[in-house]
Amino acid sequence: MWSGWWLWPLVAVCTADFFRDEAERIMRDSPVIDGHNDLPWQLLDMFNNRLQDERANLTTLAGTHTNIPKLRAGFVGGQFWSVYTPCDTQNKDAVRRTLEQMDVVHRMCRMYPETFLYVTSSAGIRQAFREGKVASLIGVEGGHSIDSSLGVLRALYQLGMRYLTLTHSCNTPWADNWLVDTGDSEPQSQGLSPFGQRVVKELNRLGVLIDLAHVSVATMKATLQLSRAPVIFSHSSAYSVCASRRNVPDDVLRLVTDSLVMVNFYNNYISCTNKANLSQVADHLDHIKEVAGARAVGFGGDFDGVPRVPEGLEDVSKYPDLIAELLRRNWTEAEVKGALADNLLRVFEAVEQASNLTQAPEEEPIPLDQLGGSCRTHYGYSSGASSLHRHWGLLLASLAPLVLCLSLL
Repeated sequence: MWSGWWLWPLVAVCTADFFRDEAERIMRDSPVIDGHNDLPWQLLDMFNNRLQDERANLTTLAGTHTNIPKLRAGFVGGQFWSVYTPCDTQNKDAVRRTLEQMDVVHRMCRMYPETFLYVTSSAGIRQAFREGKVASLIGVEGGHSIDSSLGVLRALYQLGMRYLTLTHSCNTPWADNWLVDTGDSEPQSQGLSPFGQRVVKELNRLGVLIDLAHVSVATMKATLQLSRAPVIFSHSSAYSVCASRRNVPDDVLRLVTDSLVMVNFYNNYISCTNKANLSQVADHLDHIKEVAGARAVGFGGDFDGVPRVPEGLEDVSKYPDLIAELLRRNWTEAEVKGALADNLLRVFEAVEQASNLTQAPEEEPIPLDQLGGSCRTHYGYSSGASSLHRHWGLLLASLAPLVLCLSLL
């Protein structure tokens, strides 16, 4: 009965090779579109954005999750490059830092035209696929990058921003971040303030994807209720699998059937510990598929933005191994293609269709008393009704002693 015991290891190896081969076959036609990669931050941190430094050569770049050979090996066909500036730049130089990071993405694409194609639309992604290049899009990670200005938001759109993460790990004056749900931040807007609602409407009007990674649950729900277009979570996982508040709870997953949750690979959001593996990432993908549906699943690895990634997903070259695991778990080819690219393309196209550039833009600025920072000028706020109210206040204050004296006579 046990005479063929030696065959079983051979069968296991052959089966593994079959799923890996199938993954590569599928990915040749449907390469992965990843929702979030922080290589631009690494280029700042390691080289101060000096791309001509020989150490910054993306064909030989070492010490990062991402370089050109790894992108090719991982069948990465589309990448939202994260334009990130830390929360400590809020009310300081956030806009300048954001512009510099957008600039480095543009220069990177021009420096390696055989690899990257800078695009700003779903049609551009499809064109990059046809040309065998990595469609390169800009996602701005953190609402503090617009400095509470609708004008800055529109300018970033003109420079190529195609998603905006409403907050990073800090509140903006108009939206609450995920640390509100842990008790580490105080709620300011109870989700979205009236100005935050105007930001959402303007993003809809422009055709910019709204990214709800990093926001509080109240902000998630307020945005989903208000937005006229689907949204994305560019790098978030499933709360029921790992109870980190950076992940998406089931009651929100049930609201995103037409939207997209792109699973983050950071160990602490996968296993809730410092260690994780590829199979546990697949557990998150399975759960989101079960609760929200296969159309709501995507990948947002957060490569080069986190210190720890799962065993088996050490860098961007490992995507075929994750796809092989999904096939092993009986995902259909259509479901896999959806997670790889089709779901993102569907959501992006819906956002584009919901846009209306002929509609009048949102213009009402955020109230002055909601802005932080001691170095601000107040141009525009010092005229009109607000100035009149202030003058009346000064007049009444100056008349108070006179009124008091008269009352004593």
